[in-house]
Amino acid sequence: MRLALLISTVVGLALAAWLLGHVGWVAVWAPVQAIGFGGFALYVAYTLPVLAVLGAAWWVVAPPSSAATLPGFVWGRATREAATDLLPFAQLGGLVVGGRTVAAAGTPAPLAYASMVADLTTEMAAQLVFTLAGIAALAAMLAGDPVSHQTTRTVIVGVTLVLAAGAAFAGLQRPLIALAGRLLERLVPGSAVAFGTVRTELDRVYRARARVAASFALNLVAWVVSAGGAWLALRLAGQHVGLVPMLVIESLIFALRSAAFMVPGGLGIQEGAYVLLCPLFGLPPETGLALSLLKRARDVAVGLPVLLAWQLQESGALWRSRASLRD
Repeated sequence: MRLALLISTVVGLALAAWLLGHVGWVAVWAPVQAIGFGGFALYVAYTLPVLAVLGAAWWVVAPPSSAATLPGFVWGRATREAATDLLPFAQLGGLVVGGRTVAAAGTPAPLAYASMVADLTTEMAAQLVFTLAGIAALAAMLAGDPVSHQTTRTVIVGVTLVLAAGAAFAGLQRPLIALAGRLLERLVPGSAVAFGTVRTELDRVYRARARVAASFALNLVAWVVSAGGAWLALRLAGQHVGLVPMLVIESLIFALRSAAFMVPGGLGIQEGAYVLLCPLFGLPPETGLALSLLKRARDVAVGLPVLLAWQLQESGALWRSRASLRD
């Protein structure tokens, strides 16, 4: 597993570097530089409400008996995103970090992980709806264009992989819960959760269908609003692009990144997808690569403080635990 992560990270970095070199650093850097500090700060600030919606989607699917409040789930979602984007864990490590954070905020650990599994399921379902809408729009735009057939086939392959991953996740939730438990014990010895109880809690979560539907709706809103952030970033950088084409591009980018879930941060995959898709909508490849760089800079600007705060939180909990043992 560690070898696969290392290889995928190195290959992804090499691909991203090659694309930047091939397109031209100067051309890519121009839009990045044009956004300025104020524009970049606004782009980063735009991400915070998106995290709030994602946290609410997780919170609403948990039964009301949960001791944690909405801010606890928003914080858990923030740590989950930061770990996924910045740490070499692929997505599973981010899920473990997020679940542990919500449990530390007061939610019983089995319920924290059960609600996270349900939230992830509704998130994938919402992404599927968003991506299918993007494919329908792309097919309408490219109708009768034989030059774009190869690109369309590539996108369809990526979406098919997302469908397969979603179906596999829905069917293998209980084995994945056990796998997450073993990973958590490896990452944080002595903190294993009773994952048999997690399975019981998961059944209870799914019985509240109205809450599951609300989680789906909030996750769908989050996908759309998050895609709108890419449009905002390009507008702040002086690049004029329509909102609808940008939503289509982002829906397909999200799908391809999800299909490559084993590549930490989607390194290389995200950059290659932008180079592939942007010209279909009249945008030069350097604009897509510039947007990818802006996204990664935003991930660092948001994720690094979150991870530092999470580490301080974990260190404080460990210190208090050791102090209580000494007493």
